[in-house]
Amino acid sequence: MNMQALMQQAQKMQRDIQKKKSELESQTFEGKYEFVKVLFNGKREMISCTIDNAALTMDDIDMLQDFIVLATNDAMKKIDSEYETKLGQYSSMLNGLM
Repeated sequence: MNMQALMQQAQKMQRDIQKKKSELESQTFEGKYEFVKVLFNGKREMISCTIDNAALTMDDIDMLQDFIVLATNDAMKKIDSEYETKLGQYSSMLNGLM
């Protein structure tokens, strides 16, 4: 393979990665745990946190804090999974380059 073809292939791969990354960043990911729901964008920024206060009593504050953490982790796992699905194929190609 000549150098020009290799460069073209690398540029195409870079465009593909950027396109998929942009698609991922525009998606939203919801995490749920009990009466807590969090919403993140693909940039891992929290957009909202919703609590079903009908199910909440004052004794539940410590538990609520734990549920927020669990719901957040649930959303982050979904983001990571989607990144792996869309960009994982490139990690093996770029393994020696980065």
